[in-house]
Amino acid sequence: MSLILSIETGTSICSAALSRNGELIALRESAGGQDHARKLAMYIDELLKINEYSPDDLDAVAVGKGPGSYTGLRIGVSTAKGICYALGIPLIGIGSLEALANVAAEDYDAGILDIDSWETAKLCPMIDARRMEVYAQVFDSSINPLSEADAHIIEPESFAEFIGSGGEFVIFGNGAAKCVETLPKEGVKFVDVTPSARGIVKPAYEAFQAGRFEDVAYFEPFYLKDFVVTTSKKKLF
Repeated sequence: MSLILSIETGTSICSAALSRNGELIALRESAGGQDHARKLAMYIDELLKINEYSPDDLDAVAVGKGPGSYTGLRIGVSTAKGICYALGIPLIGIGSLEALANVAAEDYDAGILDIDSWETAKLCPMIDARRMEVYAQVFDSSINPLSEADAHIIEPESFAEFIGSGGEFVIFGNGAAKCVETLPKEGVKFVDVTPSARGIVKPAYEAFQAGRFEDVAYFEPFYLKDFVVTTSKKKLF
């Protein structure tokens, strides 16, 4: 049996999930903004207690490794590493765009998403990177990657190799809405899918079975871009 705690904090959503043998047991999440550090610890404690587990019962911790919010990723990864180090259990890192694509697949299977032909659809999860830039990666409907995760400045020609090449180009995530007016209307579909730790459950179990673990001491989030410190324009005196 494998009991895995999954964590996703790379956006404004703070999410934690508990799963056993690749099946979701329980989920706690909220879109409350910038209080991830407090909420994440509370959610983890609730997940374990309500399901009558202790931290010692965990076999691994999986975390969304990015790309995404610098601060959010630091909170999630630091928490995951701390638990793994304290308990001596493996750490699993899952790409946040892959996890978001998995959420879309689950929502489609549940009948939540209206997509004309799922088998030929190309999925493009997008995480906001400010202004007209997004972190994005393209997958097929089986969540096989068709491109690398990258930062894109959205222009009318963006993703031209995928749009109109057969099947709907489906965009979603907290960076997708601002792209609707820029990308071509024909062949592009926007759907409402939000990041969640439940998208980590399946790939985390596959990684656990294959023994694909991270080095707890040296693992760092996948930022894609350097963190930029800006100077406040407010006058202090």
